[in-house]
Amino acid sequence: MFAAYASGCLYIMNTNPAHRSITTLVIFCRRPVPGYGKQRIARAIGPELTYELATLLLRTTLEDAEDWPGPVCIAPAAETDRGWAETLPSGGHTVCPQPDGNLGQRLNAVDRALRAAGAEQLIFIGSDAPILDTGYFKWARASLMTHDVVLGAAEDGGVVLMGSRRAWPELGELPWSEDDLGARLELLCVRQGLTVKYLPPRYDIDLEHDLSRLYADLRTDPRPARRSLHDWLAKTGLASDSVN
Repeated sequence: MFAAYASGCLYIMNTNPAHRSITTLVIFCRRPVPGYGKQRIARAIGPELTYELATLLLRTTLEDAEDWPGPVCIAPAAETDRGWAETLPSGGHTVCPQPDGNLGQRLNAVDRALRAAGAEQLIFIGSDAPILDTGYFKWARASLMTHDVVLGAAEDGGVVLMGSRRAWPELGELPWSEDDLGARLELLCVRQGLTVKYLPPRYDIDLEHDLSRLYADLRTDPRPARRSLHDWLAKTGLASDSVN
């Protein structure tokens, strides 16, 4: 998945009690840069196509942000990317750059900053799961009405979405690159007395063979950014009609 203390993070929250159930979408993302990207995919398709893919994936996430019925916060990977993040089209958003540290430490820092500024329910996503849709996000928001934590399971054992109506436990020691991440995250939350709701598994884009599956799944998706990604996959020849 993805993967302030962010000083200067401004967050404006409606303090009317009638709006306490508003959920903020937090997007953890990295600025697409030529020559940098997911290394496993980059080794297979090369740096130029990896950059184009990262750009298109980010656009699908921003498409989700435009449809989000509440506040949106973009958390770029570095303070130096604040200006870039402020210009992204998302229907209006705040910016909260990630500090240094591993993914768990960065999630905790952004979570603390937004809660200190008034947010209560937060859902974190990355920019590499374009198969997520409005229905899935609606399910996640509804889950926070009955549970402290909602986790969108990833088929590889990680998570594609993680939301909470309470501050996250310390996440820095979790195995963020291992296939038991989801189970370990759930266990950590339960041990802290948090109730957990799991959503059905979805997949993110980590390996070259994920692109064929994505191409097939986006075939009838009408959302414009998804259409552009589908057409790009066809044009580049990175995906075929068969799914490995």
